[in-house]
Amino acid sequence: MLVTLEEILKDAEQRKYGVGLFNMLNLEMARGIIEAAEQENSPVILGVAEVHLPFIPFDYAQIIMNKIARDAKVPVCLHFDHGTDYKKILGAIKAGFTSVMYDGSALPYEENIANTREISKVAHALGCSVEAELGHVGGGEGGTDDGHEEMYTNVSQVNDFIRRADIDALAVAIGTAHGKYKTKPKLDIQRLADIYKISEKPLVLHGGSGLSDEDFRNTIKNGIRKVNICTEMCIAGLKAFNAAYEQDTGFELATMVAKATVQEVVKGKMRLFGSSGKA
Repeated sequence: MLVTLEEILKDAEQRKYGVGLFNMLNLEMARGIIEAAEQENSPVILGVAEVHLPFIPFDYAQIIMNKIARDAKVPVCLHFDHGTDYKKILGAIKAGFTSVMYDGSALPYEENIANTREISKVAHALGCSVEAELGHVGGGEGGTDDGHEEMYTNVSQVNDFIRRADIDALAVAIGTAHGKYKTKPKLDIQRLADIYKISEKPLVLHGGSGLSDEDFRNTIKNGIRKVNICTEMCIAGLKAFNAAYEQDTGFELATMVAKATVQEVVKGKMRLFGSSGKA
């Protein structure tokens, strides 16, 4: 069942839970994610990130994702994550994705607004939701370094940004980072709580892999409604594949073991985020 990001997060806000965005890099990851959602009776956001397109060409990704989402027994939002290239974002919208993220977080404030607003005009005209980022989550997509406080979301800019950029969800920077953390993250929960009190749109947490269960509970309690997960699935799946392959199970069975491992990671996150049973 294909739904927009706006629809999926509206219910999450009403019932105060988080929905996982799980990025896929191949067919087996996508299958593991959707099968987990169906087993948990959970809404889910199935994504592919622009930075991952060298590993899974978009023409293939959108075929896999559209087929899986439309056949799913639970609400699925198809999301193009961390888009910076206008043509690639437009391609995702035309391919039937129901959500896109324009990531102008490294740009000056006014330029981020202007660029995001142009994406929003096209996306909304075609029934697609838009996410954007205010502040800058550490690491860059793929992970380089952890977040720094000077890059955190400015609370006073939140609704000005939301209104002028005309977005449906806001990604915030509160101390998380993409990829593997070099040091234990220290989240600014008070900043998040202050943002949630005033924000006119649902909030998004990037850099979720590596946070503690308590971190997730605290962020969802204080307004996070979409949580991005990728690295944790990739690490778990790779370890499972290598272990199975080394036991001479063969490539085919090792691939199935990796899929099952991804599936278990996703199911665990759905239970933690509170989305299980909410479809």
